[in-house]
Amino acid sequence: MKLVLNEEWTVGESIGSGGFGAVREAENTAGVKAAVKLVRKQPGTEREMLFTNLAGIRNTVPVIDSGETDEHWVLVMPRAEKSLRAHLDNGPLPLGEAVSVLCDVAETLADLKDHDIVHRDLKPENILLLNGRWCLADFGIARYAEATTARQTFKFTGTFAYMAPERWKNQRATNASDIYALGILVHELLEGTVPFTGPEEIDFAEQHIKQSPPPLKSAPPLLAMLTTECLYKAPQARPAAGNVLARLQHIPTVALTGGLASLAEANKEAIVRQAEADRRASEHATEVERRGELFQAAQASFDFISEEFLITLMQAAPSAKVQRDTGAYGRKSWSIQIDDASLKLSELRPLGTGPWKGAHTAPAFDVIAEATVQLYIPGDHYEYQGRSHSLWYADARAEEQYQWFETAFMSNPFANTRDSTAPFALSPGAEAGEALSPVLGMHQAAWPFTPLVVGNLDEFISRWAGWFAQAAQGQLGYPRQLPERSPDGSWRK
Repeated sequence: MKLVLNEEWTVGESIGSGGFGAVREAENTAGVKAAVKLVRKQPGTEREMLFTNLAGIRNTVPVIDSGETDEHWVLVMPRAEKSLRAHLDNGPLPLGEAVSVLCDVAETLADLKDHDIVHRDLKPENILLLNGRWCLADFGIARYAEATTARQTFKFTGTFAYMAPERWKNQRATNASDIYALGILVHELLEGTVPFTGPEEIDFAEQHIKQSPPPLKSAPPLLAMLTTECLYKAPQARPAAGNVLARLQHIPTVALTGGLASLAEANKEAIVRQAEADRRASEHATEVERRGELFQAAQASFDFISEEFLITLMQAAPSAKVQRDTGAYGRKSWSIQIDDASLKLSELRPLGTGPWKGAHTAPAFDVIAEATVQLYIPGDHYEYQGRSHSLWYADARAEEQYQWFETAFMSNPFANTRDSTAPFALSPGAEAGEALSPVLGMHQAAWPFTPLVVGNLDEFISRWAGWFAQAAQGQLGYPRQLPERSPDGSWRK
């Protein structure tokens, strides 16, 4: 069979199928071997032709020729070495190899997000080994994120084992849906099976919407935590692709010891608790239920941040006095003390709907939960008693992309006041809303909204450890200037 497109191709034997088309081997007149995909013309299948140019997107199988016949849309691609599905026929992958595969795919998802493209069918069959990299193929049901969902867009098409809860609820697929499929892929690479196995369509729907995935048995703590976040039922709580890639690149491949091993065990317990809470909170997401799902996500990551923070401090100062408490909301807090200096992380507090209630003006973002980190010293001769920062679980940078942020506040310098705590924490509400508004008021932002990324807390912990050391040595004084770091542009207006 001959095909004349931009080049002439001789089409040979079948080598598989993909999405809506058959895939066959092909060769041009120059002897270049390729794979040709024949997509039968029917309403909606022409959408695959939208994605013949994927320039600027890493790790994708390029289209080297394209066209049409009377009955088919035609795509010609380089002949890949093998699919990830074929590679998995030998069983689960070693950790290092699995992480390498996931990094390649996460790079692609990060670029797709930047181009507002949602793949919608991420699975091992569509991941091919090409030129030493694992590349994403088969954009047959992909869509531009802002495209109108018409009748013939194959909205509900996909592979049941990898389909995110929102798709089973007939909701719009987003980049978060691809992140969910990546979380499923982690299970398959390391455990040899997907977490939800059906077998029937109705079973898959029930499992994805209502059930928690089984815990990973062979993943290090940071990868297990990341996978749990990718598989959150609430799409807004899943990490963005760039965040996933950055964290994958820091996954340790050796066993942890000492305090970090203890932290790993605490993290496993947090994952189990979060998985069960996430399962219970997944159905029929009203606004209150949506916030409940997001709060469970906030709780899981906050537990990890809290434990890593405290354990790292204890390793550096083993003789410090440590006290763990249960706060008014029944959640854990802790403090660590050396002489008269104490550093405290408060309990987590949930926020109801409308966190900016009472504010005349308010920022554009939403806050789900808050906590406070406070460093206290006895008042010096200027009556300075230390500093405190707010920790907010919010979509402060990108709409509906929730994560923990650190920030702090200060009094308006024209108010001619000297606060005993500077900078200081504020709860979301009238005062904080005023501070984050363009209107000059009694309070201002004094610290940029700084993301707290689970598994990459070194700067945050080191900074607070340095302030704590100064406080313990009697050297902590009122900041020389406020704000210490420019907060401009660090949150959504």
